Amino acid sequence: MNEGKTCEPFWWGLFSAGGVVAAIFIPIHILITGMAVPLGWLAESSAVYQHAWVKLYLFVLVSLPLFHWAHRFYFTLKDMGLKVIDKPLAFLCYGSAVVGTIIAAWLLLRV
Repeated sequence: MNEGKTCEPFWWGLFSAGGVVAAIFIPIHILITGMAVPLGWLAESSAVYQHAWVKLYLFVLVSLPLFHWAHRFYFTLKDMGLKVIDKPLAFLCYGSAVVGTIIAAWLLLRV
């Protein structure tokens, strides 16, 4: 029996990483940008966005949850009965996450 290789573990890995990032870093980011800066606990400076570590943090904060969303949305649509268009559905879901990641990288490199 010759089973074909699948890239499903790769997508599950991105799904898992995106869930962890969304659960841990997004609440912290909301706390910092939504409360600490407006209340004056931290000084807002546009120079902080020039730092490479901040750009990497923002890239991870945007891109990995996109893959988490794509994987969850893909399987939700499959469970709703769209199994007949499995390949185009996967292409649209994961492709939109890839496009979002490319846009995030492009925007962060421009800053």
